[in-house]
Amino acid sequence: MTRIRRWVECATYFVVGAAVLLSTSTLRAAKFNKVLDIGKPAPVWSDLLGVDDKRHSLSDLKASKLVVVVFASNHCPVVKSYERRLIRFVDDYRDKGVEFLAISVSQRATDQLPQMKVRAVGSGFNFPYLIDPSQKIAKAYGATHTPHVFVLDQQRRVAYMGKIDDHLDESKVTERFLRDAVDALLAGKSPDVAETRQVGCEIEYE
Repeated sequence: MTRIRRWVECATYFVVGAAVLLSTSTLRAAKFNKVLDIGKPAPVWSDLLGVDDKRHSLSDLKASKLVVVVFASNHCPVVKSYERRLIRFVDDYRDKGVEFLAISVSQRATDQLPQMKVRAVGSGFNFPYLIDPSQKIAKAYGATHTPHVFVLDQQRRVAYMGKIDDHLDESKVTERFLRDAVDALLAGKSPDVAETRQVGCEIEYE
């Protein structure tokens, strides 16, 4: 009887432990980005057309210490609210070896290349604004909203992904996730916060 009781206790312990592990694994796998993990090699893109009428590839940026990719769109008011912040970010970090670019994968008429050119000029973009009609690159990155930011380290591994900061109203921002991540990487450290839940307009995949 004692032997049976011990066997039952062991079996129960195993089942409960397995359930806890499964639960933890499920939570981790589903946390924010379901496609790409921190520390993984960044998906490579090539030959994307920009508002400058030139073709752009990740391999063009080999000399850059870091690469910041933001998935954006003309129609999204959240992206619009961040434009000035992103322009200032580029001004502040360009000379530190940080490359910044935006990619649009939207199929809306307002988000096509001619309209992107108008937005880039009107808003004074100081960074490449690229279009990917296939939407493949956004899917590979697991991007779900605009703006959705990804910071790639010098080995082009994903070091941070998520939102730019913690408030649409710049005057109320207390956490500058993008800047903090880039500052840490430039200092040879890992970001304290490597992933946040992205906010903005949902990407409409075809």
